[in-house]
Amino acid sequence: MSGPGGGAGQASDQATEIRAEQAVVDHAYQRLEAMRAEARALASDVLDQGAGGTFANRIERDVRMEVTGRRLADLQVGEAGLVFGRIDPTAGDRLYIGRLAVADEDNEPLVVDWRAPAAEPFYRATARHAMGLARRRHLILRGRQVIGLDDELLGQRRPAGDGDDDAGRGDAPDLVLVGEGALLAALDRSRTGRMGDIVATIQREQDEIIRAPLPGILVVQGGPGTGKTAVVLHRAAYLLYTHRFPLERSGVLLVGPNRIFLRYIEAVLPALGEHSVTLATPASLVGTAVHGTDTAAAARVKGDPRMAGVVARAVADRGRGLPRETSVLLHGDRLVLSTEASWRIAGQAKRRPGTHNARRAVVERLVARHLHQQARVDEEGDDPAAFEELILRQRPVVEALERMWPVLTPEEVLHDLYGSPALIRSAAGKTLTDDEQQLLYRRRSARAGEAAWTEPDLPLLDEASVALGPPPARRRAGRRLGGDENRRLEYQRVMADLPDLDPQMRRDVLRHLEQGDIGVEDEHLDPRTRTYGHVLADEAQDLSPMQLRMLARRCPAGSMTLVGDLGQASGPWAPTTWDDVLAHLPVRRPPSRTELSVNYRTPAEVMDLAARVLAAATPGLLPPASVRSAGLDPLVTEVAAGTLVEAVAAIAAAEREAVGDGKVAVICPAGLVGALGRALPAVPEGAGVLDVPVALLAVDQAKGLEFDAVVLVEPAAIVAEGTPTTGRRALYVAMTRTTRRLHIVHAEPLPAELRGAGATMAG
Repeated sequence: MSGPGGGAGQASDQATEIRAEQAVVDHAYQRLEAMRAEARALASDVLDQGAGGTFANRIERDVRMEVTGRRLADLQVGEAGLVFGRIDPTAGDRLYIGRLAVADEDNEPLVVDWRAPAAEPFYRATARHAMGLARRRHLILRGRQVIGLDDELLGQRRPAGDGDDDAGRGDAPDLVLVGEGALLAALDRSRTGRMGDIVATIQREQDEIIRAPLPGILVVQGGPGTGKTAVVLHRAAYLLYTHRFPLERSGVLLVGPNRIFLRYIEAVLPALGEHSVTLATPASLVGTAVHGTDTAAAARVKGDPRMAGVVARAVADRGRGLPRETSVLLHGDRLVLSTEASWRIAGQAKRRPGTHNARRAVVERLVARHLHQQARVDEEGDDPAAFEELILRQRPVVEALERMWPVLTPEEVLHDLYGSPALIRSAAGKTLTDDEQQLLYRRRSARAGEAAWTEPDLPLLDEASVALGPPPARRRAGRRLGGDENRRLEYQRVMADLPDLDPQMRRDVLRHLEQGDIGVEDEHLDPRTRTYGHVLADEAQDLSPMQLRMLARRCPAGSMTLVGDLGQASGPWAPTTWDDVLAHLPVRRPPSRTELSVNYRTPAEVMDLAARVLAAATPGLLPPASVRSAGLDPLVTEVAAGTLVEAVAAIAAAEREAVGDGKVAVICPAGLVGALGRALPAVPEGAGVLDVPVALLAVDQAKGLEFDAVVLVEPAAIVAEGTPTTGRRALYVAMTRTTRRLHIVHAEPLPAELRGAGATMAG
């Protein structure tokens, strides 16, 4: 392994190697800039064509602009290293591995995209299974400068006990680290408040998940620090590279637990050359703003799969007959819609296929037909269509239809349901107990638009939107290009007029023509109707059954990647096994299951303490093995109850000093966020919680994040905010966010699992 040598000769050899690799890196960047220049020139040529021309000219121009724009975006690697590795086969030419493919002046490969099959040995090869490699080299970079090399000789067997297959780290005696020097250097860097990619240091077990087949459901169980989030992001990039045509057309969705988490990961995919993945939280999939909160008991009821039936019946209850007859005078005739007839018509409509709002037209037609039969009309002037148009404008009929079969939004259905114990009883039937029904009730707002929706409400709104369907007046405003025979013939002419397109450009043209438009129509932007070819969900263990149903609707093919940790399941619907999660998803083939077992983030000293909490919260679930030690035990400070806030502020300032340019998180019970927020430095206007040196977070906001130091406040109160199991799991989450330092501050007695642990400090 290359590194600081023991003599002048070794140092000289390494300097020579570094200079040679620097020349390769410089050449790769020169070629990358040339590729950018070519894409910019193509875009400029297209713009010079102007806005006129034939339909074929306009189609070609639009496609070229989209493709060149995407190409320019793909070529932006930012400050991330373009080239980071090299593999030397036992036979054949060496290959350089990087973020994207770069060709030399002769169009020969200079850098291989990390996702390409040829790059797989870089991540998978070991001394025992060399995969045809003699050497694997990691380039250690600072910006564009090569500052070190990390070599592994793979093409020879080593004696037992002498080699990377037997070298242990931390708590993992059988652990094999790929590119150990580069990996540990990356892990030791200070955090910036934004997640970085791990493309240069992906480990074998991570790579196997990233490159797993597309179809079906893949479940990834992984404890804290195992790289679950990084793996799911890199898998999204890999799937789009490997299955570009179907997935770019159908879309890829990545769901994270909250907006802070999405802000934390937002730069990773662009650094990997991918800009087409949709990032969302469960709430943003619905598109309704959240302004309220639920109790844990109410949240659990709203997340219960029984609520699917409750919502369906709530919608069905809105189609009914009239409580009394209604009549209308038309041309001297008194036309009557009796109670009996109205109930018969409502019953007929319910037997018709379709959504509630779509069947409004059925009700209108049946009502008009019933009244038409009573009207005295001249046979020669009898026009049922004209009569229907006229009668449906009469005020008594309009009011009757609104009572019988109103056109509704999901918000109106839930707003009316929650505000009426009678509607709740009718929709719940025997499905919910009286106590559970009471948890759904809340005082009505003046209008549905003023309701304070909570996050557990959103999957119910989504469920209602399926039963309701869009309002009849909401028609597609866009052109139906694919259904126009003349336009289809014009597309054929476009393809014939573009004989000089390269294969990739031709595929892009064909894709756009098959979709029926160059741009994206408004309907596809509706978060309630948008579907995807593959869905990835991080922290999937905290999704309620109703949220899982919401994800399932967005992936008709049932192609999903779920990553999470049962040991960190702390929501109202914490599953005990992954089968509890899969029960609410479209499992069309046996799901694949795998586990990440190595903790790259949390120091062994912290993990040893956190393991006690995990054992109490989830017996039988083993913590991941840490690969590194921080050389510092967790610190514990007990303070008087009245001085807790001031003590936390002082300790946070000390931790900030200790980590230098790193990041500190103060993680506390939700009930202390307000008081601590007033004592800690204010977040500047326009900045987010991840932009400041000291971040203040409740536990549920901290999931998936990592910091150089964590100040953990009142562990007992964190436990008390949940059940004995979910509260301890929340504590386990909070303890494992650190990469270096953990300082526990408490006034209340510590939970039993933490007593006598760590280095006690004076309060």
